[in-house]
Amino acid sequence: MILQLEYFYYVLGVMLLMVAWMALRDQHNPKRYSSALFWALYAVIYLAGKQLPPVVAGLLMVVMALIAGFGGVTLGRYGDRSDEERRSSAQRLGHKLLIPALLIPITTVIGSTLFKDVKWGELFLLDPKNLTLVSLGCGSLFAVATACWLTRSTPMQAMRESRRLIDHLGWAVVLPHMLAVLGLLFTEAGMGKAVAHVVTSYINMDVRLVAVAVFCIGMALFTIIMGNGFAAFPVMAGGVGIPVLVGVYHANPAVMAAIGMFSAYCGTLMTPMAANFNIVPAALLELPDKNAVVKMQVPTALPLLLANIALLYFLMNM
Repeated sequence: MILQLEYFYYVLGVMLLMVAWMALRDQHNPKRYSSALFWALYAVIYLAGKQLPPVVAGLLMVVMALIAGFGGVTLGRYGDRSDEERRSSAQRLGHKLLIPALLIPITTVIGSTLFKDVKWGELFLLDPKNLTLVSLGCGSLFAVATACWLTRSTPMQAMRESRRLIDHLGWAVVLPHMLAVLGLLFTEAGMGKAVAHVVTSYINMDVRLVAVAVFCIGMALFTIIMGNGFAAFPVMAGGVGIPVLVGVYHANPAVMAAIGMFSAYCGTLMTPMAANFNIVPAALLELPDKNAVVKMQVPTALPLLLANIALLYFLMNM
């Protein structure tokens, strides 16, 4: 294949190194050394991930967690434009500002569908094992190039804006990476069996509604803890979904999985651990309260979770 997923990891690693370099040179950042070290270590994970022994990679992540835990990742100064300059630029560009953002999903869809089997000689143009992610990476690069062209800015200015956004997100940028690993660790450690033991020992699973409620609420709770519904699913499916709902109450596995994941998404709405969904919008909108998005979503998530329990109860045998 010509375009592999690893190439985009290298691009991301180089970008993080530049963020670390800019943080190190920022005299206005009170903790510029620790901030720079945090982003430099994260860059190493992407640039040398395959070559690093697992123990070394784990130690790097532990060091990053310690830096973040002791408040070592702070904001700097970014040379932001005034409000008047921003409004003037926005009026000049108008709806053209949406073009870079729309390029990302459009390129992703086109790449994952129309370019699925395209070859250059004997090689696939896009990595067939990671087609969607490679297409997403291409779309992101196209979007950056288009944004620079529309705004008459340089790639270095795009890098400065990337650093500003990354700094506003802070350590939460690393959450999806760490939570994905956490989900694998829970699965390998037999968390599903432990959940099954606890649930069957202390909760009366002979009542069908109780079993359904435990599964749906458990999916939401584990997602709140881990910030990722896909990490929560193997734990709850292995502990309750398969042995109880499917094995005892003969639920349709497809219905159980679909509504179970929908219940997990209710948990996504209620946790700052789901950084991509709840922390990023707050940073993009520059909201004073980083948890404002979560607070607004809770009144929707709770009734939706109850609706999922009802749906699974009545539809599980279809």
